[in-house]
Amino acid sequence: MINSIKAFSPAHITGFFDPYFDRDARKSGSRGAGISLSLGVTAKVIAVPSNKQSIEVFINKRVVDAYTTKLAIKNLIGDTLSKIKVEIVQSLPLSQGFGLSGAGSLSAALATARLFGLSRIDALEAAHNAEVIYRTGLGDVLAESFGGIEIRKSPGLPPWGEIEHIPGNSEVVVCVIGNKLPTSEILNNPEIVKRIRTNARYCLTSLLENPSLENLLIQSYRFTRNVGLADDKIMKAIEMANNYGIASMCMLGNSIFAIGETEKLTKALSVFGKVFRCTIDQQGARIIEE
Repeated sequence: MINSIKAFSPAHITGFFDPYFDRDARKSGSRGAGISLSLGVTAKVIAVPSNKQSIEVFINKRVVDAYTTKLAIKNLIGDTLSKIKVEIVQSLPLSQGFGLSGAGSLSAALATARLFGLSRIDALEAAHNAEVIYRTGLGDVLAESFGGIEIRKSPGLPPWGEIEHIPGNSEVVVCVIGNKLPTSEILNNPEIVKRIRTNARYCLTSLLENPSLENLLIQSYRFTRNVGLADDKIMKAIEMANNYGIASMCMLGNSIFAIGETEKLTKALSVFGKVFRCTIDQQGARIIEE
């Protein structure tokens, strides 16, 4: 008997973040803020009984290693003998600050959990722990699980982690400008992490004093300027976008996000790279087909 379920996870843009590592992966994560997008990842998980365990992952029809997704599934099924195939479709590019590694792991974990009679909380923990272990992200999974505009007030999964939501919706314009940024390499660089922490704490305090989408972008731009991960092309694109709204760099990617006059932003940013238009996803990760 073949069983299959499909799940969706929104992509997630982090505007600024303060990473925190703990021996217990459940307590690891980040403080910061970001938004979940209507674009993201769908994962169809097919499980077939077998005399041995195997997990195969395809992204946009190509076989990939997808260590984070495989570990998330392994965290759920343990030693259960089953042949599992995961078909992932991404609507945004990988390693550009859209939380796609987390979204792929979370959507696959949600579908797997449903197939094996496990809970949503089990899926969230499995995907979060995998993300932390491989350092492909620190907080994307939790944010993507809930959706919306979020402030991550404390790191980790509940009950350690705490999220405050900012009400609101908006069209979002995203522009991919340069080559991929490997999240894990940046998170393993002590000097960069020190700059990130110092600036993120100031931005978080400022956002909590005035929690709004506009202020999230303002604090994100301050973070981008001060941390120094953006190259000249990214900064020029942000400056152009700021003529028609508010923009900042996606953490961690060679890409930017903006809100404001959508048509003008789309036209202005198209000279810098590929532009995507979307809205803010309010529902979070979910099962979409059984």
